[in-house]
Amino acid sequence: MSQVYNPPLQVVGFIATRSGDEERGPQIRLRPDDAQLRGIVEGELVWIYGPRRHDLAPVEIDDTIPRGGVVVRDIAGVTVSEIVRIVKPNLDARPDRGAHA
Repeated sequence: MSQVYNPPLQVVGFIATRSGDEERGPQIRLRPDDAQLRGIVEGELVWIYGPRRHDLAPVEIDDTIPRGGVVVRDIAGVTVSEIVRIVKPNLDARPDRGAHA
């Protein structure tokens, strides 16, 4: 199985929405070249691993984000200047259901 090169990314922006905002909910924005490096396409769900927890969020491609940086929206446990990793979920893996025979 091939491994994808996945260097860490730095949070360079945080967007916090309010209940009346038209667009809200978790999201991560990154540059097209950083997305391509990880094999991620716009709209795809990814795991965001931060220092305290991990969350699922859809990806938005944004040319204005600096290389090696991400902007997150409504993702608890992540703040500006922290380092995160983005990982595609492995939907083909069988869930571990234990050794119940």
